[in-house]
Amino acid sequence: MKFTIERAALLKSLGHVQSVVERRNTIPILSNVRIEAGEGHLSLNATDMDLDIIDQVAADVGQPGATTAPAHTLYEIVRKLPEGSQVKFDSDGEGQLTIKSGRSRFTLTCLPTDDFPVMSGGEMGHTFALPAAEIRGLIDRTRFAISTEETRYYLNGIYLHAAERDGAKVLRAVATDGHRLASVEGPLPSTAEGMPGIIIPRKTVGELRKLIEDTVDEVAVELSETKIRFTFDGVILTSKLIDGTFPDYERVIPAGNDKEMIVSCKTFAEAVDRVSAISSEKSRAIKLALSSGMLVLSASSPESGTATEELEVDYQGDNVEIGFNSRYLLDITHQIEGDSARFTLADAASPTILSETDDTSALYVLMPMRV
Repeated sequence: MKFTIERAALLKSLGHVQSVVERRNTIPILSNVRIEAGEGHLSLNATDMDLDIIDQVAADVGQPGATTAPAHTLYEIVRKLPEGSQVKFDSDGEGQLTIKSGRSRFTLTCLPTDDFPVMSGGEMGHTFALPAAEIRGLIDRTRFAISTEETRYYLNGIYLHAAERDGAKVLRAVATDGHRLASVEGPLPSTAEGMPGIIIPRKTVGELRKLIEDTVDEVAVELSETKIRFTFDGVILTSKLIDGTFPDYERVIPAGNDKEMIVSCKTFAEAVDRVSAISSEKSRAIKLALSSGMLVLSASSPESGTATEELEVDYQGDNVEIGFNSRYLLDITHQIEGDSARFTLADAASPTILSETDDTSALYVLMPMRV
């Protein structure tokens, strides 16, 4: 196998695939990237057995062939080569890969391509396309609420499913860690009707989000009850899904909250950030005291002292005092893109709903805490 490729193109492609490879592997071949040179292009493939990525990039191929090489080592070599340089690869088929660029020369030990695992897609019964911008929105506005608690593995991802709201069919993404819940929706593609509810793992969500950062076209989505595949810009990302049942999240969304506060989102977030500087690192507790037209934010800790800040708000109900984790509050307010945020409350012990005043596609639920 022989080919020549421009450094920047190879670095970008290697950057896509090497991040799937775990730093520590008990199976040596999983530390490697599979490199296959075909006519005029190079195909790079990496997997951790749950997530599989293939990326194609143009190359000047002198002799087709395939090999595997240590993914992170290869990435570091290419990253440290001079900008604009050409990189020549030569594999003798005997377990060694030679890399030349300018006066630099590297020889890497390879493993047989036959050992490299192939993730079979299986039958993907549901196919549809989504604009990349829509996928970015679904991910960005929900992933902060994904649970990191491994014992509740069914919460370690984003629940994607077809739903209905006000008679319209929507594609809804939901994530929760038991303390907060994020629910974001967009139009449901007609070919996605009848799709099963699926849980996309946290790692897959993260890799997909990085890959579609600059994508402007639509992303082709194929899925079954056990796997999902995304295809775009010469990249094919295939992932196993979390095998579990996502809880009935709609039961958590309160229906009887009768008090409504509207506040400037930017002003509120900045005030929360300032006042929380006093709250203890462990609890991050902050209290909201609501009265007619006024909100008082406060925090106290035995070590640091106290902090209060007053904000003018649109509120006409009974006086309410409620406590929240300030970091969770900020996580949610950072997702609100409009100028103002709506808080729908009941009392100090009940979950609060947060949403944008002029966008009904996203809804957040935050559990209160004692302060």
